[in-house]
Amino acid sequence: MGKKRKVPGINGSSSADIAFMLLLFFLLTTSMDTDMGLARRLPRPPEKQEQDQEIDIKKRNMLVVLISSTNQVLCGDEYMDVKQIRAKAKEFIANVNNDPNLPEKEEIDVPFFGKMMVTKSHIISLKNDRGTQYQAYINVQNELAAAYNELRDEISKQKWNKTFAELNPEQQKAVQTIYPQKISEAEPKNYGEKKTN
Repeated sequence: MGKKRKVPGINGSSSADIAFMLLLFFLLTTSMDTDMGLARRLPRPPEKQEQDQEIDIKKRNMLVVLISSTNQVLCGDEYMDVKQIRAKAKEFIANVNNDPNLPEKEEIDVPFFGKMMVTKSHIISLKNDRGTQYQAYINVQNELAAAYNELRDEISKQKWNKTFAELNPEQQKAVQTIYPQKISEAEPKNYGEKKTN
């Protein structure tokens, strides 16, 4: 019989380093699809007393935008295509002709502009069904934000011949006083479901 030879052990000291390098390589070279968030500054949480009080908003000061589970958009009292929302929102926010069916106008003193009539009390209420597709919701959000952006750009160009983004912070604040972004979002509900007792 021959001698039994000892089999040398595998050197495993560098295997942890190799595993780490492979992990690092895959993390750096692969891309992951991530949804971008909406650039919005959220309001502070309401105080306990504010939560208990119902806010009384006149009907003319509120534009309700409802997205159904089939992604149809009801803006005010009429169904419309997503691309029409921007024009409807701009008309509502600005109320150029002081229409009695659109938000009330109030006179306020705005830096750089002086006394101006603005729709200070307007609010756009965005509601969606639980079955609404995320992309439909984002499309409506984009159109509402674009309405504010266009109005701000228009007044900035009239006053300073610059877009809103090109203004200094004080000028931007003045323009935001004229057109404050007021979009209220309700918790999604099942609007199409039958109620059971």
